[in-house]
Amino acid sequence: MAPAPTERDLRLDLFRGIALWLIFLDHIPSNAVSWITIRNYGFSDATEIFVFISGYTAAFVYGRAMREHGFIVASARVLKRAWQIYVAHVFLFAIYLAEIAYVAHSFENPLYTEEMGVRDFLQNPDVTILQALLLKFKPVNMDVLPLYIVLLLWFAPTLWLLLRAPSFALIASAVIYSLTWWFGWSIPAYPRGTWVFNPFAWQLLFVFGAWCALGGAQRLARWLNSPVIFGFAVVYLVFAFSIAMTWYFPRLGAFVPNFVGEAIYPIDKPNLDVLRILHFLSLAVITVWFIPRAWLVLKSPVFWPAIVCGQHSLETFCLGVFLAFAGHFVFTEVSNRLLMHVIVSIAGIAIMVAAAALVSWYRRVERRGPGPRPPAIKPGYAGSDA
Repeated sequence: MAPAPTERDLRLDLFRGIALWLIFLDHIPSNAVSWITIRNYGFSDATEIFVFISGYTAAFVYGRAMREHGFIVASARVLKRAWQIYVAHVFLFAIYLAEIAYVAHSFENPLYTEEMGVRDFLQNPDVTILQALLLKFKPVNMDVLPLYIVLLLWFAPTLWLLLRAPSFALIASAVIYSLTWWFGWSIPAYPRGTWVFNPFAWQLLFVFGAWCALGGAQRLARWLNSPVIFGFAVVYLVFAFSIAMTWYFPRLGAFVPNFVGEAIYPIDKPNLDVLRILHFLSLAVITVWFIPRAWLVLKSPVFWPAIVCGQHSLETFCLGVFLAFAGHFVFTEVSNRLLMHVIVSIAGIAIMVAAAALVSWYRRVERRGPGPRPPAIKPGYAGSDA
């Protein structure tokens, strides 16, 4: 496979930042502003964007490390990154539980613990802590990082195969995805059920992103620039939009033939339904069509807030989890009016941008510190400082 481009693609940072904003808005229960997010107008949502870009950026960074330093060194770096995310997840879990428990106790409202899925922890903390460390117990809104951790744990051998037999690696990923549906593979959750994002299924999108980063995007360029493919993408998005409208306006369901409903439902998010994949790919085709890699507007101040959040995605995501619950608290205890929904949503995104900008500034200062300068590192390519 041809080497991937070495120049930074700001579209990755831009759309990962936007995905983090959309995830934050979707994580606030009953948030009226979340109606602007893509999950309401089609089959996929911001999770697909985040996972695909995470695979792309991970392959960009660790693929170069594997070429230059070999499998052992690159594997060590991938596992180090997985460990960093695991530690961040544990800290997020502890502080998030403390936030929920404090609010529930202070305002004498036990519904907070039920809504956020932490009642089992408060009743059986000894067992639940162990299950949380094993990534089996996850409060509401804390499912993305465990998925990313597991995907990174088996990424090194996948990357090795992608560099040597990219087509075979992608086919193998698709086979695992198919077998997951056939045999019902999943990872159990605590106290019941399975993971919200099944890694055996979602690895397909992660591997596809890595495949694109390592030259697959160049191989697909002819197809992506085809008016026929563009037309199919538009038609599919219109179809998905039409189906999505029947969820909110049931009378429109009368115009959907029965065989269509029988064919598409249920649209399975935990196992990454094919309809969701096609919806994401359609969005990607249209995005590439209208936003080229060298688009100068990407470097304008207009897109800087989203780009800086995308460059520091781990910190931004963790902060977004806290802010989402804080927004839920405000809606419940202060005001649930539309104006408050707008204020909370805008304020939350502003705080995320400010925090990402602060992290970016600190790292620039750190690199300019006394003594010999370390080699320049491009932050954020595999989810913060890979």
